[in-house]
Amino acid sequence: MHKITLAFLLIGLHFTSFSKNLPEMLIGKADISPGITFVFEGAIKDDVTPPNIFLLESSTDIHLEVLANWNDEAPRGSIEGGFIAYLDITAIILNQRTNESSKVFLLPHLNMSDNFHYARNIKLPGNREDLYTIIFFIEPPDINAIGLHYDWREEVGERIIEPKEFTFIDLNFLDIAQATRR
Repeated sequence: MHKITLAFLLIGLHFTSFSKNLPEMLIGKADISPGITFVFEGAIKDDVTPPNIFLLESSTDIHLEVLANWNDEAPRGSIEGGFIAYLDITAIILNQRTNESSKVFLLPHLNMSDNFHYARNIKLPGNREDLYTIIFFIEPPDINAIGLHYDWREEVGERIIEPKEFTFIDLNFLDIAQATRR
């Protein structure tokens, strides 16, 4: 289990500006074997279709994202920066003041800035100004969802990854939740 405390979040949010100076919060980053980089972000809620699955922009607070890409340590044949498909990514969002929580399954998304990634619009379980803990659970694809050639099994193993857990505490999403895209 990976536990990551981002102390700089206690002082203030770390933002990366994108087009039109829209804030996006870097929650954390992790590199795991076999050559995969995960980037965890809180972004401004957005209009994502279909709304019955990804929720209406108007009824949510933030867009929770995980980018999962091959890095320069990836197995041979992997394209650096390429999307890691078929992962099962779940997040538990815990309000640190009230202990209210919600669980969300992050699903594959496609947009112009991140390309393929896992994400979902979410409603925070409490007030926007509260502090939150998020625990991300990343599971390999179901054994019946993807075929693995002999060379992969011999060089890497029987799965793409082993199950991972990443915990981030003292997250303040107020600025992201108050921002709008349009």
